[in-house]
Amino acid sequence: MTQGSLRDAGRYEPDSPYAWLRLVLALVVGTVACVGSWSVVVVLPAMQGEFDTLRSGATLPYTCAMLGFGAGNVVMGRIADRYGIMVPIVVGGLLLAAGYTAAGFSHSLWQFAAAHGLLIGIGSAAGFSPLISDLSHWFRRHRGLAVVCGASGSYLAGVVWPQVINWGLAHHGWRVTHFGIAVTALVIMLSLAPFFRRQPTAATLASADVHSAGVRGDLGLSANQLQALLCVAGFACCVAMAMPQVHIVAYCGDLGYGVARGAEMLSLMMLLGIVSRVGSGFVADRIGGTATLLIGSLMQGVALFLYLWFDGLSSLYIVSALFGLFQGGIVPMYAVIIREYLPARQAGMRIGLVMSFTVLGMAAGGYLSGVIFDYFSSYRMAFLNGLAWNLVNLAIACWLILRTRQQSEQRVQVAGR
Repeated sequence: MTQGSLRDAGRYEPDSPYAWLRLVLALVVGTVACVGSWSVVVVLPAMQGEFDTLRSGATLPYTCAMLGFGAGNVVMGRIADRYGIMVPIVVGGLLLAAGYTAAGFSHSLWQFAAAHGLLIGIGSAAGFSPLISDLSHWFRRHRGLAVVCGASGSYLAGVVWPQVINWGLAHHGWRVTHFGIAVTALVIMLSLAPFFRRQPTAATLASADVHSAGVRGDLGLSANQLQALLCVAGFACCVAMAMPQVHIVAYCGDLGYGVARGAEMLSLMMLLGIVSRVGSGFVADRIGGTATLLIGSLMQGVALFLYLWFDGLSSLYIVSALFGLFQGGIVPMYAVIIREYLPARQAGMRIGLVMSFTVLGMAAGGYLSGVIFDYFSSYRMAFLNGLAWNLVNLAIACWLILRTRQQSEQRVQVAGR
């Protein structure tokens, strides 16, 4: 083997310098691709006036985008398992360009929603679970940190894009802004895609499969049983998470603070969510994904409870900051748990499936909050609805930890006989 081929082969090793560079570029791709999760939130008040609809109707494009995003996570994840991550990145860039162009030309709420559901949502998925699953193969010692950093692209998108889009709305209108997003996504994603041609070695995947089979046996659950539990937990936590993320801009408008203040709170929420995600990665590498999930779920519930009691402008900035700081690490923990317990060769599909349920939770939570607001003319009951769903997620995380402890105690008792 030549010196050059040895050098290339080394780049496939987990935790290598190449792996860290791959992580940085994956973060860029994720930030661009996940614009689809946030653009419709910022333009929600404008859409409500443009198409003369109720608040629940104005959230329909967001719900469609999340449904497309959920389906795209499964499909793109399966493609990544089979062909590598480069293909989903290229397809995602093309879909985003087509979707934002179609949205810019739409003349009805249904056309706008269809563009988000069929094109933008699916295209955005290329920057989430497929990237997360790909990064999980390139790290072993720092897998938790790498996964949450990769997942932070969606939150970094929430920091950058609301401000960019808000500026575009003010200076050029929502149609031109959508055309600009189309060009940006196409150019950046297609330019970076060739870098991701490399794939992990078969030996790396085989070693990971052996390890996950062993720890899954310690848990005492089949792969599908654990998958189902994580899907339910992901759905529940994101119904709760959707209330502030989807409606904070409209909420501030209703309180008389203006949508610009709401966009600032959303960006602050996402910025501190990145801090939370990175911090949760360090924690997960030390105490495991399940324990970190439990901590995040508990703290998210605390933040939702605070929204019930504080609605002043300064208070909302503080509570939104706390919400971002508390909940940012929750969703990536499902990917960490999957890579700890489930087969590595199926990581893209399995992570995509759980992430699709988190997205369905965001879609359901965003829409339910709009329906509850229309019925009660207040967001108070919507926050209570989020708290109830958060308790479901918290209960599942507690059960998994108790199950692991119970299985360990039983093995000790059997060994002592």
